Amino acid sequence: MQEKTTSFSIKNWSQDDRPREKLLHKGKAALSDAELVAILIGSGNREESAVDLCKRILASVENNLSALGKLSINQLTEFKGIGEAKAISIIAALELGRRRRSEEALEKFKITSSRSVFELMQPVIGELEHEEFWIIYVNNSNKVLQKNQLSKGGITGTLVDVRLVLKTALEVGATALILAHNHPSGTLKPSEADKQITQKLKHAAQSLDIKVLDHLIITEKAYFSFADESLL
Repeated sequence: MQEKTTSFSIKNWSQDDRPREKLLHKGKAALSDAELVAILIGSGNREESAVDLCKRILASVENNLSALGKLSINQLTEFKGIGEAKAISIIAALELGRRRRSEEALEKFKITSSRSVFELMQPVIGELEHEEFWIIYVNNSNKVLQKNQLSKGGITGTLVDVRLVLKTALEVGATALILAHNHPSGTLKPSEADKQITQKLKHAAQSLDIKVLDHLIITEKAYFSFADESLL
């Protein structure tokens, strides 16, 4: 007698257990993180449903969506039932969420404190595994006009193109600059190079009556502000 196999495809679940239908009838906020990810992958494996599989994947990163977004395709495909296509769907969805958060922050952003700079830049550089140095250009009202990546990789004074920074400031009508870069190591202590870059840009900008308001070192969950620590 042939053994009967059980399919864990979402279409074969009971009506109450289907996350797609749950979203349709109860709204997106009613779904757990695992149920939302389950919608992306559609099915689990022979032993577990898509939701159970997603619960296990999320448990592996302590139910942290930011940590889930850092997993590579190879790391995701280590879970039985996750092939390359499903892994790509998960990565793409989380990247869209990260970009949306970044865009929403820029749309409404007026710099009121170092914390607001952190909220603007953390989605951009807080979770990177390499260093990036960014310039935020603001007007008289401290509204963000533009933010540009200045360099990628290790930071030294030679990487700072002061002319380019000031040229952009004049083009967008900025009256002040805010510097920001990340420390993938998680340390919040500024290096000598960090301090030198800050002073170099501060002195160069003064000649055009442009102020450097702050320089933030950003990690995944915290930041260091030169202005708050009276280092400007």
